[in-house]
Amino acid sequence: MFLPGMPFQIFRPGQVPPNNLEGDARKVQSMKTKRTIRVSYPVQSGRLVLRTEKNWDLNLEADSVAEDGTLYTFTLEADKPFLYFKPCLIRDKQFHWAEGANSLALMFEPDLRVGHPHFFAHNQSCFSKLISFSSPLLGREHKMQVYLPPGYHENTLTRYRVIYMHDGQNLFFPEDAFLGQTWDVGTTLGLLDQMNAIDNFIVVGLHNHPNRMEEYTRPGYETYARSVVEEVKPLIDRTFRTRPDKLSTAVMGSSLGGVVSFYMAWQYPETFVAGMCMSSTFTYRDDLLERVYSEPYRPVAFYLDSGWPGDNYEVTLSMASALIHRGWQLGRDVLHLSYPMAAHNEAAWATRLHIPCQLFARSLREFNIQQHGSLVARVGHGPR
Repeated sequence: MFLPGMPFQIFRPGQVPPNNLEGDARKVQSMKTKRTIRVSYPVQSGRLVLRTEKNWDLNLEADSVAEDGTLYTFTLEADKPFLYFKPCLIRDKQFHWAEGANSLALMFEPDLRVGHPHFFAHNQSCFSKLISFSSPLLGREHKMQVYLPPGYHENTLTRYRVIYMHDGQNLFFPEDAFLGQTWDVGTTLGLLDQMNAIDNFIVVGLHNHPNRMEEYTRPGYETYARSVVEEVKPLIDRTFRTRPDKLSTAVMGSSLGGVVSFYMAWQYPETFVAGMCMSSTFTYRDDLLERVYSEPYRPVAFYLDSGWPGDNYEVTLSMASALIHRGWQLGRDVLHLSYPMAAHNEAAWATRLHIPCQLFARSLREFNIQQHGSLVARVGHGPR
């Protein structure tokens, strides 16, 4: 899951890398390359063009336009391995640059993704109103707030991946957060988007309940997880433009929220591609370590981290070791990181939030999974 190109490999002294790596090196040396870029926008009238760093004053016209006028295909040429470009909209004799940072094209990357620019949304993300509904399974109200990427309401052709995050009160707004500390999710995702480091996604912040301890640990997390899968996710998929498939859906949390995230990914591998678990309180009131050792491999990836000293360092290391022992491959479908002197609080989790976000948004591109033998190729094969 985790590496955005070739799977992680270590070559021993004297071992010859695969021939395809030598071929890639020769391609880079020759350098002058072409690739296509596809851009989708509800143009209605006018047309889309590109401008590139080769000449920001020159329009690059599309090679082709779909019959419905919403998908434009362009050819880029460069004498280096990357090229910055910007979609532009020409409408009613007005010229509009796409908002946000310049887009980055990697010249050797296959054209398997479609860009979805926006021109009038002021590059501002937004948040849904507080969503509340009654859960028959839990016998209480579910409350949640949803982060929507910039341009969500303008470019209606875009569908987004989704991360479900626990302790949702602590994610977005200081006035709602414990001790006023938030994960500052919107700022982190905005920066990553400017860097071209991610394809932005929706975040569902699931508010915790006064009985958080029970719902985030065994056996209460069984009913809670079922409620998220059977009640919350269908509502989110109906209400927002999500990509509802497994490969586009992950779950994340910290402390006990990391425990319930691990449980949900483990219990529902047909729903979640990954569980991202930060400073997780494993073994406190759960049997997850025992289940990893006793149950078969399943096609789901895990990101595990913790601070040190304390911060559940030992139990997190134990869980990573258990997964590797049972067939998960470090750097492929499990990643474990430790952060010296990191504390157990929102500020520490906010500081490193960008890491699992990049892993989810970048490395789940269809090309990387299907072509490089990651998670999809391992379905049904079990440990190696």
